[in-house]
Amino acid sequence: MSSTYGEWLKSAREAAGLTQQQLATMALMTRSHISHIEAGRRVPSEEDARRLDLALGTGNVLTSFRRGAEDDGVLADYFGAARHLEQQATMIREFALSFLPGILQTEAYARAVLGMAFPPLSPTECDKAVVARLKRAKIFEGAKPPVVWAILDEASLRRPIGGPKVMAEQLDHIIELTEAKLIRTHVLPMSLGFHSLLESMLTLMWFDDQPPVAYSEGVRVGKLHDSPAVVEALQSRYALALSDSPSRDNSLAEVKATTAKGYREHG
Repeated sequence: MSSTYGEWLKSAREAAGLTQQQLATMALMTRSHISHIEAGRRVPSEEDARRLDLALGTGNVLTSFRRGAEDDGVLADYFGAARHLEQQATMIREFALSFLPGILQTEAYARAVLGMAFPPLSPTECDKAVVARLKRAKIFEGAKPPVVWAILDEASLRRPIGGPKVMAEQLDHIIELTEAKLIRTHVLPMSLGFHSLLESMLTLMWFDDQPPVAYSEGVRVGKLHDSPAVVEALQSRYALALSDSPSRDNSLAEVKATTAKGYREHG
């Protein structure tokens, strides 16, 4: 077996006498996506891997040995493709409703959020889900982490998920990431009233080697958007919210003075 997943896929394709385009047609994928996987620039979703196995007659090899397969059954099905793209993006812009974005969550905060799931998760399921969520934050540990901007809804800062101690730790974590310039933080004020960004959670992603995409999520449903017109519209919606938010310094000062400090004093 070749040393990497992409090399193994290429070897299996060539052994089957198929071009990238022929395999793409058989697996209901694009040739460029096949090319990115073979070059190691992309990780296929579970469904993509199943179709590749079927097209190549390789049983479940490509599905079982897909990097990230250990998270299958833990992450929501609709989030799988977005999660893989998130790990490869060069720029990410985040906005989350009700709670803080997943890639910024501490273990205690993530456990509190996932612990509120209904139907309730078993302790083992919750542990696996927490580990999967924390893995997402490893994007900050690479030699060249993505540029991350986060618009935080003021209501999510004031909602005491997990209690004062958990919130203080969580907001201190966001302050540390911001001061280390790993993220750029802005707070969307409640005083604005309704804003178009408040319709759903939104993640925007840019890449070196493919057009940008967007991911939106509601209650038990999520959608990856790659239509240029839709992505541009969602980017504009995010830009509008950014223009309506205080500056980075003022937002950071608000988190420090009125939120993190307040939770510590009442913890």
